[in-house]
Amino acid sequence: MTEEVMPKKTKASKPTSATQVQSLSRALLLLECLAASDMGMSLTEVANSLGLAPSTTHRLLNSLRSHDFVDVDDTQGLWSIGVKAFAVGNAYLKKRDVIAQSRPFMKRLVADTGETSNLAILEQGRVVYVGQVESPQTMRMVVSLGSSSPLHASGVGKALLSVVPIKDAMALIKQTNMVAFTEHTITSAEQFATELQYIKQQGYSLDDEEQFEGLRCIAANIYNEYGEAVAAISISGPAVRVKRERLVHLSQLVVDAAQEVTEAIGGKTPKGKR
Repeated sequence: MTEEVMPKKTKASKPTSATQVQSLSRALLLLECLAASDMGMSLTEVANSLGLAPSTTHRLLNSLRSHDFVDVDDTQGLWSIGVKAFAVGNAYLKKRDVIAQSRPFMKRLVADTGETSNLAILEQGRVVYVGQVESPQTMRMVVSLGSSSPLHASGVGKALLSVVPIKDAMALIKQTNMVAFTEHTITSAEQFATELQYIKQQGYSLDDEEQFEGLRCIAANIYNEYGEAVAAISISGPAVRVKRERLVHLSQLVVDAAQEVTEAIGGKTPKGKR
């Protein structure tokens, strides 16, 4: 009778910290990829966008789907952002009291001017839209919340940069390469520095067809209790309606709205910017 030798049991290897971090990073990039798509993306499109194998991508998608961060249309095979991702993202809006406090004043701006009102913040060297009240006009400006605009060619970007120390502001501007979007875009660093000083003195900024031909934007900063700019409120509309002869009147409405939001959140506008 021979003795049967049983194979030794081996423990399944646990994922290393590096592997877990890599998976998390990929999952976050995947969410960003899907968030940028309006119609949803196929598995192949997602995999190609991230440079991952389809099997790896499918595994990540299913993992996120199990937690409702992504969803899939089984009939078309298209993946999109899920309800949990929306809930998590919406928590950011709750954190920023300025967003909720700004909305009634943005609505009034739209009623008084007939143009779309936007709210934007400066985040990690980008100007990001966090609020919007659309104009009732057929021809109007519409942006997606979470999207960004060029710092050097947007009213909100220039307003927020105007109160940043000039050295830091110009360092951020150089990263944009000062791309010319229209013939009106400021592409000279020296001219832009002068523009920021002018905006700082007058208390509001003007995007005079600098990002899009035929579109003007007026913006002013909202300040916290320390006199720091936490957001910029603006109106944007076609140049045929936002005419030069109306700029003085419209800019005052924007400045007034920014001041009222500042007061509503317990902030204070620095001297010389009222």
